[in-house]
Amino acid sequence: MELQVLNSPFNQEQVELLNRVLPTLTDTQRIWLSGYLTAQQGSTNSAAAPVTTVPTAVANQPVISKEVTVLFGSQTGNSHGLAKKLAKKLEEQSFQVTLSSMSDFKPNNLKKVQNLLMIVSTHGEGDPPDNAISFYEFLHSKRAPQLEELRYSVLSLGDTSYEFFCQTGKDFDKRLQELGAKSLTERVDCDVDFDEPAAAWVSGVLGALNAASASAVVGGSTTAAGSAPSTESEYSRTNPFQAEVLENLNLNGRGSDRETRHVEISLEGSNLQYEPGDSLGVFPENHPRLVTELIQAMDWNASTPVAVNKNGEERPLQEALTRYYEITTLTKPLLEQVAKLSSNEKLQALVAAGNEAELKSYIAGRDLLDLVQDFSLQGVSASQFVAVLRKLPARLYSIASSSKASPDEVHITVRAVRYEANGRNRYGVCSVHLAERAQSGAALPVYIQSNPNFKLPENPETPIIMIGPGTGVAPFRSFLAEREETGADGKTWLFYGDQHFATDFLYQVEWQRWLKDGVLTKLDVAFSRDTDQKVYVQNRMLEKSRELYQWLQEGAVVYICGDEKKMAHDVNAALLTILEQEGGLNNEEAVQYLANMQQQKRYQRDVY
Repeated sequence: MELQVLNSPFNQEQVELLNRVLPTLTDTQRIWLSGYLTAQQGSTNSAAAPVTTVPTAVANQPVISKEVTVLFGSQTGNSHGLAKKLAKKLEEQSFQVTLSSMSDFKPNNLKKVQNLLMIVSTHGEGDPPDNAISFYEFLHSKRAPQLEELRYSVLSLGDTSYEFFCQTGKDFDKRLQELGAKSLTERVDCDVDFDEPAAAWVSGVLGALNAASASAVVGGSTTAAGSAPSTESEYSRTNPFQAEVLENLNLNGRGSDRETRHVEISLEGSNLQYEPGDSLGVFPENHPRLVTELIQAMDWNASTPVAVNKNGEERPLQEALTRYYEITTLTKPLLEQVAKLSSNEKLQALVAAGNEAELKSYIAGRDLLDLVQDFSLQGVSASQFVAVLRKLPARLYSIASSSKASPDEVHITVRAVRYEANGRNRYGVCSVHLAERAQSGAALPVYIQSNPNFKLPENPETPIIMIGPGTGVAPFRSFLAEREETGADGKTWLFYGDQHFATDFLYQVEWQRWLKDGVLTKLDVAFSRDTDQKVYVQNRMLEKSRELYQWLQEGAVVYICGDEKKMAHDVNAALLTILEQEGGLNNEEAVQYLANMQQQKRYQRDVY
């Protein structure tokens, strides 16, 4: 089809020239020209204009990085080979290149990338190749970040004999645009004979990168994008951030009598910052069934407006009892306040002075529904009742992620608490909320709780010993992810325990990968129900007492996370025994040794 002057922006002479040249171009030449013209767009305001006329315009452009990330997804090796050739050409032109398969690239690092070149084949019926699946799924999930600062181009390899020709490359191209990325050059789809179009695509992206780099320096000094100092987040415990749940998985295997949730939460847009060892505060909601049963037991109207704060703000009773007030925990002050609202003699007697033992016994394991049913409190108005209730508190969970490894995300590890007491099934408010009603896409009010007393050593060469059975292992996942990102080379030793190896080995694949990669030096596990005699982490510590004592002598920092009442006590006792046996100390000296370690921040505990 020939160009016409009437339907083009060219004059007659230009149209004649184009109509003579365009029909003679091969596909390869067309592709190259397309990339070249894209690269030239915006580099200057006018080909004839002197350089002195454009500094004001281009000075506002961000500096174009000379760093380029080349990712490949390859099933048979073609994409890999092309990617290596591309990386070599880029390096020859003074670009700093990161070359990686998609499976080895940490997708959260996309936000740090400014120039991205992707070479990917399509496998089967439009599917990504094996080493691109995880990256593909990430990019197409809700976890994918906005990428307004990213410039990219895609080279797709495929086979036109298949229905979904080059589908993976098309999908990547579309998704990157949806996330706000800008096309460096148009995507090129290659058939089995891919050499010429691939070479043209390479020439096009090289021209685009060089043109952009040249235009960025025309106006002199500029400020690098993203150099503005970060400001403190406006979100806190009193003003929690409404965060989106990205992933919610059960870590326990089939047949386990436990349910442990791995919850990944987005912090994008919050400016919330955290370090390994910090905690995430989560404001839960009461179980809707319990709320409904309580309202029915009191003959209240669920839509009755009641106050939810000191400012007099009102919400319907159903919402107030769900989101604002604690209804699963009884306290002595609460019973005393409720007794003032009621003339029930039994309740009056229960809260009377001198009845402490009976009051304590009643409170244990009971909730507000028990209270109103046991003492027939109907007749007390909803407004009166909620006025004496405590606000629903946040629950704190040790953070199980590194912000360096997972930017704009925070992960927690939560074991669902369910039990029977006083003839009714009971459950942990937040843990069951997370397990049952906080699926992907749900919103959670959250904030960061800093914990300066549970931190990695400043010296990356310092050895660390981590003791965390069950969900107590959460912060150590954060520790190791952080040390992997920072390249810390100090020795690491993890003691982990749970009930059964087959069903309860939380994050098993990650620990094994870190062992293989050297991020984790040693791993000792104890599964208490897999042996005739129960074995716990403290038993494993005693079995390795000589080596553990040697690590202490080398300056290792010891971290304990988990149950305070029993586990932490038993681990502390094991440490004292090791100091006495291997160090020749008496009990008093061993106690002082640990005290000195605590003072030196070499003995840190996150227990609950």
